[in-house]
Amino acid sequence: MSAILEVRNLKKHYPIRKGLFSKQVGAVKAVDGVTLSVERGETLAVVGESGCGKSTTGRAILRLIEPTDGEVFFEGKDVRKLPPEELRRFRTDMQMVFQDPYASLDPRWTVQRTLEEPLLTHHKLGKNELKSRIEELMEVVGLSPYQAHRFPHEFSGGQRQRIGIARALALNPKFIVCDEPVSALDVSIQAQVLNLMQDLQEQFGLTYMFISHDLSVVKFISDRVAVMYLGKVVELAPTSELFTEALHPYTKALMSAVPVPDPNVQKERIVLGGDVPNPENPPPGCTFHTRCRYVKDECRSVIPELREISPGRQVACHLY
Repeated sequence: MSAILEVRNLKKHYPIRKGLFSKQVGAVKAVDGVTLSVERGETLAVVGESGCGKSTTGRAILRLIEPTDGEVFFEGKDVRKLPPEELRRFRTDMQMVFQDPYASLDPRWTVQRTLEEPLLTHHKLGKNELKSRIEELMEVVGLSPYQAHRFPHEFSGGQRQRIGIARALALNPKFIVCDEPVSALDVSIQAQVLNLMQDLQEQFGLTYMFISHDLSVVKFISDRVAVMYLGKVVELAPTSELFTEALHPYTKALMSAVPVPDPNVQKERIVLGGDVPNPENPPPGCTFHTRCRYVKDECRSVIPELREISPGRQVACHLY
C-alpha cells in the first residue's frame, strides 16, 4: 500500500486580538504539529475528546481553512502551494461529509439542485447526462430518484446524511474526510450509514479519514486510529492493536470508558483528574502531564516526539 496523503507538522493557530488596534496578544493552538499519513484504500480514524482539534485537522488538510504552518501532500503534490486554478481541479479528488446533515444542506435548494451544483461547477454536462448522474447518485446511497425534487426538511436525519454522502461522491473523489458523520443520528440509523460507507469504499476504492469521538463506531469502521489530545497526535496504531492494548496513558483512559456488554467482565475505569488545559496557553513539555498518573520530571519540560516503537505503532510518551 502507498500513502495517498501525508501530513507533516500541521498547525492551525487562531490569533487572539485585543485593544484599539487589534494587536495580537496570543493564539489558540487548535492544531499544534500533527504528523500522519493515510494509506490508499484504508480508513484512518481520528479520535479524541471535544476541542482536541480533530475537525480543524480535517478542514485544514482540505484547505477549507488555511493552515498556519506545516505540509500536506496529496498523491505527492503539496496542497498548500497549489495556485487557485489547480486547487479548484484538485477539489474533485478530496471531499468532505459534514457532521450535521441539516446544517450542511441549503434548505432552499432541492436535492437535485444540491447534487447538480458540484457537477455544473467542475464538469460541462448536458441535461440528460446531468439527470442520469443524479439518478445514479441517489440510487447508490439508497434513495429513490423520484425524491430528488424534495427539500432537505422533507427527509429524515439518516436520509439527509445520505444526501450529504451523495454530494461528496458526485465528482468521483479518491479521499473523503468524514467529520463525525453519524454522531447526530439514532443508533439504528448509524449502523445503516456506516454499512453504506463501507460498501461505497469497496465499490469505488475510496480512502476515508473518519473523525469521531465514538469509540465503538471507530472500532467497527477503521483500519488504523490516531488519538489526539490538545492539538497533537499522542498515539497512532492499527485498530485491533489499539483496542487490545493501548499504550499512551490518555488512550488507556479513553479505552476504559468504553462499556463492555458483559456483566461478568470487570473493567478498571481510569478517571482523569483536572480539566483539559487551555489551548491558548498549553502546559510546557507533554501537554498531558497535568492529568497523567505516570508523570515524571522529564514530562514537565521535554515535549515527547511521536516515535515508532513497533511496526505500525507510534506513541508520543516518555514512558516508551
